[in-house]
Amino acid sequence: MSKYLIVGLGNIGEEYAFTRHNVGFLIVDAFAQSLLKEDEKKSTKLFSSDKLAMVHHARFKGKPLVIIKPTTYMNLSGKAVNYWMQAEKIPVENMLIIADDLALPYGTLRIKKKGSDGGHNGFTDIITALGTNEFPRLRFGIGSEFSKGKQVDYVLGNWSKEEQDHLAERIDKANQVIKSFISIGIDRTMSDFNNK
Repeated sequence: MSKYLIVGLGNIGEEYAFTRHNVGFLIVDAFAQSLLKEDEKKSTKLFSSDKLAMVHHARFKGKPLVIIKPTTYMNLSGKAVNYWMQAEKIPVENMLIIADDLALPYGTLRIKKKGSDGGHNGFTDIITALGTNEFPRLRFGIGSEFSKGKQVDYVLGNWSKEEQDHLAERIDKANQVIKSFISIGIDRTMSDFNNK
């Protein structure tokens, strides 16, 4: 039975919780919540602390899932990803990394089989740790509405009021992409969701 590793990238700590850079965490939190049966939804703490990550085990359409939020901070995400892939014996094509992307307009979703790091430190470290850039990733556009030299402030800044108004809907859409990836594979998911 194929097992899947779903990874949301972000930074641990309250000060980062609702920043643009942590959208990977927000998406996998919502994803884990969406898999619960109605009677389980009262349980607030889904993720438990484990080696290098907060971890939640679940199933979707009968397939076992390991959902993680690395606790290594963004720039060392590869360490956690590599550890959980090996520990759970999950092939690279059954892994999906979810992260923010400055190059995409706010709320845009792109799922791809491979690619460069795109200047994203989390992806840089994962590519280094795995020795390949050929792994599925879902990028969530956060736009680039910042002035020169203010990129770090923007990425680590909180969502604007306007962004917040649409955030739940876009996170929901991201979760549809994840479920599609697990159900029907990356090729069909790419053609169903990219450029929509």
